[in-house]
Amino acid sequence: MKSFATLITACIIAIWIGAIALVAIQNAAPISLKFLAFQTIELPFGLLIAFSVILGILGTAILQPLLGLSPQSNDDL
Repeated sequence: MKSFATLITACIIAIWIGAIALVAIQNAAPISLKFLAFQTIELPFGLLIAFSVILGILGTAILQPLLGLSPQSNDDL
C-alpha cells in the first residue's frame, strides 16, 4: 500500500511539473506583481507560478509538524 501512495504522489508531482512547463512556454512575456506599495521585478509568468508552488509545498511541509497536523501511522493495516 505504501508503494501505491508513492506512485500517486509521483504522478501528482509530474502533472504539476508538466502544467507549469506548459504555462511557462505559452506565457513567456515578463510580468511584475504589485501588492500594496510593493512591486516585484519583471519575471516570466511560469517562473512566478513555479516559485508559488514551491513556496506552498515548503510552507505546508514546515507548518504541518509545527501545528500537529502530521498524519498518524496505522500499524494495524
